Amino acid sequence: MEFAERAVGRIAQWTDTSWAREESRVWRVLGIQGSTWYVNVHQSERFHSREVRGLRTWARELGAAAPRLVAADETLRAVVLTAVPGHPLHGTVLTPDRESVVFQRIGALTRRIHQSSPPRPAPAGSGPAVAKADRHLAGARSHLLPGDEEFVRELVRQAEDLPPLKWVETHGDLQLRNVLFTPDTADESDAHDVFVAVIDFERSEPGPAVRDLVRLSDAWAGRVDLFEAFLAGYGRSLTAAEEARLVIDAALDSVSGIAYGVAHQDPELIERGLRTLARLRAEHRAALSPTGDTT
Repeated sequence: MEFAERAVGRIAQWTDTSWAREESRVWRVLGIQGSTWYVNVHQSERFHSREVRGLRTWARELGAAAPRLVAADETLRAVVLTAVPGHPLHGTVLTPDRESVVFQRIGALTRRIHQSSPPRPAPAGSGPAVAKADRHLAGARSHLLPGDEEFVRELVRQAEDLPPLKWVETHGDLQLRNVLFTPDTADESDAHDVFVAVIDFERSEPGPAVRDLVRLSDAWAGRVDLFEAFLAGYGRSLTAAEEARLVIDAALDSVSGIAYGVAHQDPELIERGLRTLARLRAEHRAALSPTGDTT
């Protein structure tokens, strides 16, 4: 690609590192001098503009914990990024001590993102994305269990009474596959020798802080110790309003993920969405009737 070579010089090797879905178009490129970069072609103008904005603004505050934007082309919807060391946490098996340290580091990194600019009042009408609920429920319905749709609709009704949360900068897709872990070896002789970084800024935009906990919460499901480690790094607990918003946003994100997974034949998204809905229903059954169904 001429665009990439204009940015970094002659490229000796291209390696496709896209995710296993049609819209993902990412390559690791090796320059003739041995340097490594990543080239990402975004699937939409919105994804492109959000990633470029994030990399040019708050991501710069993260230093080595985020890639650096080398070049961007709006017409091609493409970016060239510096490589960040480490490998995704998704699928990585760690000892409990190492896990706790990693999640503490993730919490600290999330705090740096959210504190990269002063919080601001939420714009009018910027509550949970309930307007899309009907469409996503229709797309996910074939895979939902009895009671799932009623549970989500009850949460949508509860969302009307939530107070607005202040907005901060958010990553927007904070999940284990977008968090890189170093060292990337099995040697855990020093559980505290850990560095984490974040990649993939296509969904980055201002929003409530809990927006970045929605997909991460799947990683600490059933592991209170990991959630506490995250909060220790984050520097504070969630407010009651944030806890309520997190439940609603997680449910809506689950249904959206199932619908997307069905439409794009992505079984991982479907499985994660169903798993999250089951967890939310088990944890928040008291908000509904004694049987767990809406009254």
